Amino acid sequence: MNAIIFIIDTLLGLALFVVMARLLLQLTRADFRNPLCQAVVRLTNPLILPLRRFLPPLGKVDTASVVAVLLVATIKVASLFALNDVGMAAWPLLWVRAVLTEIARTLLWTYFYAIVLYALLSLIAPGGYSPLQSVLTNLCEPVLRPFRRILPPIAGIDLSPLWACILIQAALILLH
Repeated sequence: MNAIIFIIDTLLGLALFVVMARLLLQLTRADFRNPLCQAVVRLTNPLILPLRRFLPPLGKVDTASVVAVLLVATIKVASLFALNDVGMAAWPLLWVRAVLTEIARTLLWTYFYAIVLYALLSLIAPGGYSPLQSVLTNLCEPVLRPFRRILPPIAGIDLSPLWACILIQAALILLH
């Protein structure tokens, strides 16, 4: 039974990551001509395109993508609740808390790994171009910019990714 729970948790976690990545790329106005962005769009189109027929965007926010994130998180939490035999009486309160916690954890882990990859790529190939580096720049710069205003580079070394990752880890500990 533990193997089935692991497989379902992993597959639905990956689905939540991809749907959330699409929402984050839209919010950060990433270049959707990028091959990685196109892959994310193609993976999520079967879920998001039908939702767009009923859910128009609200300003810059694609409501279909937001609903898709909520839907995938709900399916993940409901599946894990059912497999772990969580009592039906506990579902309403636990469901809301678990869905919001799952979305927050996925968002924080996404940014943690994105910032780590962004920092590593900037050390390995500074000034170079790759599709991944372009996507990570669009995703990470809005998060790192406030840290850079507070902490300027020390001896040419940008420590903003380090402090961002420390705060993300602290937030993950608080969520746990």
